[in-house]
Amino acid sequence: MSLVHETDYGTPVSKSSEMVTLTIDGQPVTVPAGTSIMRAAMDIGTKVPKLCATDSVDAFGSCRLCLVEIQGRPGTPASCTTPVGAGMVVSTQTERLKQIRKGVMELYISDHPLDCLTCAANGDCELQDMAGAVGLRDVRYGYDGENHTKQEKDESNPYFTFDPSKCIVCSRCVRACEEVQGTFALTIQGRGFDSKVSAGMAEPFVDSECVSCGACVQACPTATLSEKSLIEIGQPEHSVVTTCAYCGVGCSFKAEMRGEELVRMVPYKDGKANRGHSCVKGRFAWGYANHRERILAPMIRETIDQPWREVTWEVAINRVASEFKRLQAKHGRLAIGGITSSRCTNEETYLVQKLVRGGFGNNNVDTCARVCHSPTGYGLRTAFGTSAGTQDFDSVEHTDVVLIIGANPTDAHPVFASRMKKRLRQGAKLIVIDPRRIDMVRMPHIEAQYHLPLRPGTNAAMLNAIAHVIVTEGLVNEKFVRDYCDLDAFEYWASFVAEPQNSPETVGLMTGVSAESIRGAARLYASGRNSAIYYGLGVTEHSQGTTAVMALANLAMATGNLGREGVGVNPLRGQNNVQGSCDMGSFPHELSGYRHISDDATRTMFEKLWGRPLDAEPGLRIPNMFDAAIDGTFKGIYVQGEDILQSDPNTKHVQAALAAMECVVVQDLFLNETANYAHIFLPGSTFLEKDGTFTNAERRINRVRKVMTPKNGMADWEITLAIAKAMGFEMPYSHPSEVMDEIARLTPTFAGVSFDLLDKVGSVQWPCNEKAPLGTPVMHIGGFARGKGNFMITEYVPTDEKVGPRFPLLLTTGRILSQYNVGAQTRRTDNVVWHEEDVLEIHPHDAEERGVRDGDWVKLDSRAGGTTLRARITDRVAPGVVYTTFHHPNTQANVVTTDFSDWATNCPEYKVTAVQVSPSNGPSEWQREYNEQAEHSRRIAKVAAE
Repeated sequence: MSLVHETDYGTPVSKSSEMVTLTIDGQPVTVPAGTSIMRAAMDIGTKVPKLCATDSVDAFGSCRLCLVEIQGRPGTPASCTTPVGAGMVVSTQTERLKQIRKGVMELYISDHPLDCLTCAANGDCELQDMAGAVGLRDVRYGYDGENHTKQEKDESNPYFTFDPSKCIVCSRCVRACEEVQGTFALTIQGRGFDSKVSAGMAEPFVDSECVSCGACVQACPTATLSEKSLIEIGQPEHSVVTTCAYCGVGCSFKAEMRGEELVRMVPYKDGKANRGHSCVKGRFAWGYANHRERILAPMIRETIDQPWREVTWEVAINRVASEFKRLQAKHGRLAIGGITSSRCTNEETYLVQKLVRGGFGNNNVDTCARVCHSPTGYGLRTAFGTSAGTQDFDSVEHTDVVLIIGANPTDAHPVFASRMKKRLRQGAKLIVIDPRRIDMVRMPHIEAQYHLPLRPGTNAAMLNAIAHVIVTEGLVNEKFVRDYCDLDAFEYWASFVAEPQNSPETVGLMTGVSAESIRGAARLYASGRNSAIYYGLGVTEHSQGTTAVMALANLAMATGNLGREGVGVNPLRGQNNVQGSCDMGSFPHELSGYRHISDDATRTMFEKLWGRPLDAEPGLRIPNMFDAAIDGTFKGIYVQGEDILQSDPNTKHVQAALAAMECVVVQDLFLNETANYAHIFLPGSTFLEKDGTFTNAERRINRVRKVMTPKNGMADWEITLAIAKAMGFEMPYSHPSEVMDEIARLTPTFAGVSFDLLDKVGSVQWPCNEKAPLGTPVMHIGGFARGKGNFMITEYVPTDEKVGPRFPLLLTTGRILSQYNVGAQTRRTDNVVWHEEDVLEIHPHDAEERGVRDGDWVKLDSRAGGTTLRARITDRVAPGVVYTTFHHPNTQANVVTTDFSDWATNCPEYKVTAVQVSPSNGPSEWQREYNEQAEHSRRIAKVAAE
């Protein structure tokens, strides 16, 4: 396997175009001006000894090991911080330097514990390496003098240990926390022998502001900071590069192994999405793969009130096929369907939609993107001609104004958030449009120029007001509009947004934001040299989600912020492969590449290759499937890797739909909430157990590589093939690479993609074809995919979900850093240390009116249902707004949300629910029953595991 070479340690090469020639150890070398001597030496193969320098942080020059001599200059400067000069003559190894380095190392070792043989970093310790590099064999100084080797360990963090006795105070961890992560949680406390790394205000790591991203662990040159898994298992003996299966950032990791046992996940420095960084989930929260509650054998039952019984794969697959055939024979071809998974690979998702279309003979296939980013696909395709974001993540490094709307990057997309924070610390300006004061509004060394805390449900009105300012104050980029956009559509749109009802003064009254702030934010966005929009589910999960996406596209076109680095309209996708699941044809009206099923030429191409006629009529969306099930016409469903009962809105409605079906097939890792209504359970495989690809939020196609044998006996793609064969629709693939080859044959935007290409270059961004053989980092350069950019009228229509005397507050929902989606994976890891339960954020004024104190149990009621949870009193939310997460099934936040949805895509309106909050004595009756059942299931799983 050929992979892109991982970068060596050392300070980065300067980007200057001016070249400088110097001599190092008698060898001439030419490098860009500004390059450090250490980096220049590496170019000729000379590795200067070092301890404090690493390529992930800026040069510091504190360890005094990387000293060099420069002809004609006094002293011995640090090579990591000294830039090259024309004609410079450098020596990296002289008698003087040898003695200095040996003396420095001797001091380090004399203040270090004598446990090298049992140290967790044995064989992987830079201190040991450097002692050998400088030729140190003996230490003249005794260990009975003053030192810091008796300091106590901090074992509070569930994933890594902090042993200050091994610390050499190189500051690499502190600098990584500041420069890479941007949290500023670590400092150097004390002086002399009292110097030590301190988390927060000398707190245990777990109680500090540390977000457990692992940057400090990665940077540490000794075993001061070390993974507990490494201490327990030992040093890995081989590694495989793969892609994280959590959020839409798509971080690359080296899965470091001993045999088939995973030791640790190390962020891959050549990963183009994460550039060697990670978050607590991707770096540490992989323990769910071995959790005792994971189901490893197929199970069936006749009715959902019966106990499960284990069966062989053959029996389970045959039962699926026979039941689906029976239902179609009795109720017709359209009586069954499937839901693809945004957690599974592109290849697995493609196979499920192929099974539904070719095996079931209908288009009743949908995906979880329906309930999160379907407005993105519709809105951006209408405006630009493509259903995806416009930029790569590197683009943010060129951005001057960042506009974040309806997204919480530090919690939902933390690795990209770190890159964004770095750019903001460098001077970029920030606008945040969100009902809640997210962390990005105010952080160490970052403060938003504008925070517009609008009332939930008024996004479209707010964006129209910003457009009003841009048009009426002459801030339109007329050349861009004239060259690249439909002028008639622009003129119509400009007239619309200039109307008085879209003015900041009028909209300010609707949104609760001052007209002055709206005007200021609009001017800042429009006047930035490079302005970029980043948005999330706070935009799409509304009744006007598609309208708001179109409004964002209008703003970018009107100001010319498209078609180059540093700009664009960028959806921050939620799940690891939500972009890919859409690309693969998971919607009921589209084949792969977003081509409509009714297009005869496209459909004929698929029919010829698949050997099956395809229905030209779109199938049922997920909400339509539920309605049809309750009506008695939809009888069976195959759900791959989605917990629709916990993740979809109006839980009671979903329960009724599932209960009405005669055959519910769930394929997942755990008995999730949907499995309570399943008749057949097929155990799924984790990302560690399969080959394939994920496509992240920047359209980057990344390889997923199998690092261990599937514990359930079959990878997810193999399960789908087995079902298809049993249904009489055999799909003869022997490896996922063959599935990707078929995708490339049928999908123009993937025409150049293959496993061989990805193994060679690391990753590519679609479109990848003859015109762009290595992919397309930035879209719409020199024009739009649809031809001319299309301005759309985005009239604000208030949601039907209204507050009133019974339900006077507005509930909006979101995510938290340590948990992921419905929590099926992260709740089965030590991440629960940081988030054991969902809580309700409520403003002090609203809490006082209701007699609610911080930590009290409260009842949360809506027109759809009710639940109870603990209150957290905070001014992060405005009066009249409450907020909660949806990670824990014993809260079931979606019991409360309604079935109002986006006008174009049926994306649910999760972000606007009228509610009432009142004091409660504790969990409701249904919650108590749920907790008892969950505890019973855990006991059964524990007994089975033992």
